[in-house]
Amino acid sequence: MKLTKKSHACVRLERDGRTLVLDPGGFTEEDAALGADALLVTHEHPDHFDEGRLRAALEANPAAEIWTLRSVAERISAAFPGRVHTVGHGDAFTAAGFDVQVHGELHAVIHPDIPRITNVGYLVDGSVFHPGDALTVPDHPVDTLLLPVMAPWNKISEVIDYVREVGPRRAYDIHDALLTDLARPIYDRQIGELGGTDHARLAPGNSTEV
Repeated sequence: MKLTKKSHACVRLERDGRTLVLDPGGFTEEDAALGADALLVTHEHPDHFDEGRLRAALEANPAAEIWTLRSVAERISAAFPGRVHTVGHGDAFTAAGFDVQVHGELHAVIHPDIPRITNVGYLVDGSVFHPGDALTVPDHPVDTLLLPVMAPWNKISEVIDYVREVGPRRAYDIHDALLTDLARPIYDRQIGELGGTDHARLAPGNSTEV
């Protein structure tokens, strides 16, 4: 399938004329979700969930549907009856022809004083894994890991150890809007040298086959 990186944590997957969009949040392009046949949202934080972007996608395509956790579904389901599906850890479903498994339950710890919210990751077609805001290790081999490289809840040693634990064939950066251009070569080098897998970064709008 074709993977297109959008800004921050959003990616588009395309296969057989169908499009699946994950986490079109407030840091990504205004049109990131448009044209989607199915949308997946990992959690409620605004850099992953933007109600306006989701509404625009659902209004543009009356057949489009969303799969997400309860905290997000409750905020948008009333406007789109039957098109917003609530999922949790262990669920499996088909969205626009893509087979999806749900892994994980909680957002990573930002600080002990901040309550943890629910977060789920999505394994698409048994191949591409988007963990949202957590370092969830699926109980299934991962070919392509979408790697959250920079967030208030992680540090580079944890990112490197996460790549090692998941053991994907390749890893592409996501969750990178807060990473400055000065820091990118450092992250590229250290993750590439220490992660134990093929590590790459796609600029927003660029695509690759996975």
